[in-house]
Amino acid sequence: MDWPANLISPSLLSADFARLADETRRVEDAGADWLHVDVMDGHFVPNLTIGPPVVAAIKQVARRPLDVHLMISEPKRYARAFAQAGAHVLTFHWEVAPSAAESREVIKTFRGEGVPVVGVSLNPDRAVEELDPILGDVDLVLVMSVFPGFGGQKFMPEVLSKVRWLRTRGFNGHVEMDGGVSEKTIGLCAEAGTNAFVAGSAIFGASDMPATIARMRELARIERAKHDSLRGASA
Repeated sequence: MDWPANLISPSLLSADFARLADETRRVEDAGADWLHVDVMDGHFVPNLTIGPPVVAAIKQVARRPLDVHLMISEPKRYARAFAQAGAHVLTFHWEVAPSAAESREVIKTFRGEGVPVVGVSLNPDRAVEELDPILGDVDLVLVMSVFPGFGGQKFMPEVLSKVRWLRTRGFNGHVEMDGGVSEKTIGLCAEAGTNAFVAGSAIFGASDMPATIARMRELARIERAKHDSLRGASA
């Protein structure tokens, strides 16, 4: 069984918040597949961003699925609010529910609220093997290639081994990479087995957004094809 199609998920954290509706339309017209929405609570991470009302406002103008990443201490508490706001993907951090039992409670709550795609995220300093007991319970694993809290950080290539482990382990859901993804790094991510790519400043800071997304998509396609070819040869 193969994993899902490649997806570009631009991070709205890098958008102009004074023109958020226009920025949403602009990045959708440029070729976005999902819209990545970073939710930070100032507790789990040292920054504050947006809450359910802003997510709901984005949903009113968005034509692409909202990929909502909860970097918060109490994901169960806010599951209903973000589900009702329009989250298509809702991802929590393993660090706030660091056992199979705790994570399954969060996952159960998300699914009970009707969230279509449930994800779990892992910070760079956590071992991906910790997720093994819940891989069958989630649709997406988000691998952080920076420490969460602020945009514009440098990509940490050592996390690519986590993606390889997930695919070797047989996880066929979405594997998403978040942090420092650009034209320089997206190929590395795709070759390892990533299929969903979060990019903020690399897209919103580009002089030609459609061309940048198109190049990133093509680089991911090429490296994924190489990966699939090698996997087929070793099968």
